[in-house]
Amino acid sequence: MEKIPFLQGCEEDDSDEEEDLENLPLETQQQHKKQRVKLASKPLLPEVEDDEEDEDSEDALSEFDFLASGENGEGSGDTRRAGDGNELETRRVKLQGMLADLRDVDGLPPKPSVPLAASGQPRPHEGPLAFSSDVFIMDTIGGGEVSLGDLADLTVTNDNELCCDLSDSKDAFKKTWNPKFTLRSHYDGIRALVFHHVESALVTASEDGTLKLWNLQKTVAAKKNAALDVEPVYAFRAHRGPVLSVTMGCNSEYCYSGGWDARIRCWRIPDLSMDPYDGYDPSVLGHVLEGHTDAVWGLAFSPSKSRLASCSADGTVRIWDPSSSSSSSSSDAPCLSTYNVESENGIPTSLTFSSANPTHLVAAFQTGYAVLYDAEASCPVLTLDARPASGASQINQVVSHPTQPVTITAHDDRGIRFLDNRTGKPVHSMVAHLDAVTCLATDPNGVFLMSGSHDCSLRLWHLDNKTCTQEITAHRKKHEEAIHDVAFHPSKALIASAGADALAKVFV
Repeated sequence: MEKIPFLQGCEEDDSDEEEDLENLPLETQQQHKKQRVKLASKPLLPEVEDDEEDEDSEDALSEFDFLASGENGEGSGDTRRAGDGNELETRRVKLQGMLADLRDVDGLPPKPSVPLAASGQPRPHEGPLAFSSDVFIMDTIGGGEVSLGDLADLTVTNDNELCCDLSDSKDAFKKTWNPKFTLRSHYDGIRALVFHHVESALVTASEDGTLKLWNLQKTVAAKKNAALDVEPVYAFRAHRGPVLSVTMGCNSEYCYSGGWDARIRCWRIPDLSMDPYDGYDPSVLGHVLEGHTDAVWGLAFSPSKSRLASCSADGTVRIWDPSSSSSSSSSDAPCLSTYNVESENGIPTSLTFSSANPTHLVAAFQTGYAVLYDAEASCPVLTLDARPASGASQINQVVSHPTQPVTITAHDDRGIRFLDNRTGKPVHSMVAHLDAVTCLATDPNGVFLMSGSHDCSLRLWHLDNKTCTQEITAHRKKHEEAIHDVAFHPSKALIASAGADALAKVFV
């Protein structure tokens, strides 16, 4: 109070008035109190008529005049907005026309039209527009605002989703493949893999000396948005050194593996629902096929005749009858025939049975040649010249077209070549990757070809027009190697890849 002397004076005046009222009659006191109550509602300080302050207040309030604009943008009509009324009107009409076109395309009911008032002229019957919880987007043309409620009924179509809903069975694989499972258990690069013929399961062969069986139905929770992890159901241990090749036998009851130790081992596929922590089952290990003197790099099984073919770094190609061997381990399993004994065509790297004629076997060599053998007559039939014009190029893998007498080869020179089994001549060749093409696989319908390379990518090719439909970066390099093998599931929409990074990946 000491700092505000005029208030102290007011307080002294009030006390004097109260003393005077005590000396007046009762009726006069009541009338005076009513007048005081009435006066109390008035401001204590007199109003100051300051023209400059009023002008400043009006200018400040005019800055917020847009808050009182209606849905169509009509505002207070001040000089700040009066000049661009026609421009805003034009933009507003364009925006409403765009919304009408979108509704016509999607078959949406038309929005009720609202008559537009003259731009820049305020409507006295409208109050300020209150803020709502709706989200607004900015018009990139006019800077106006439109509620998402006008666009909420619009839908966005993904072209990839359309590819997944196809009636033709041959187009079942015409889709975008996405990673689903990551198989982490091997300690070194995975050289080969093969799918179970019926179940969602596969076997991998690794340089760590083991093979592992994976049941894709038994997954382990992983990080959000990451590929699911799967634990192996069983680990096959018997090879002395890296396991280089694997193939599945008839009805997926047995699988066969070839290793650095020059041996081919037969394995019985255990129950897929078994506990992975159960003890060792000696009945899983079958007989041993011995005859090669060096690493076994390739295996192929023919279900029509129950024949097993193998190729080795010793230069030979052998045909076996694994069903005639005893279930126990033996070193005298029957070898039906041996080819390329003198290594006249070089060192074989891969082999496959012809789909058009199951009695024919195609073996690929480091020299760039592929030889067609008759497994029944035990003699070569035709030499397929897959060498490029620049010279010899090693063939890393060979596969057979599922429906035509055509052999497909993957080369070190980054190329893929298609060879006619009737003439031995190439019918098509293409540069497929940025590095050596290491592996190939064809889908069961004969529509797509999958290739893997040391450039860390998988590529899907349409067999009819030889165009690439999808590329997937799947593995990391290790010692300048990346992808060693790829495979299609025989009866399910699954593909898989094996890499030098000790991982196998499954895509759906």
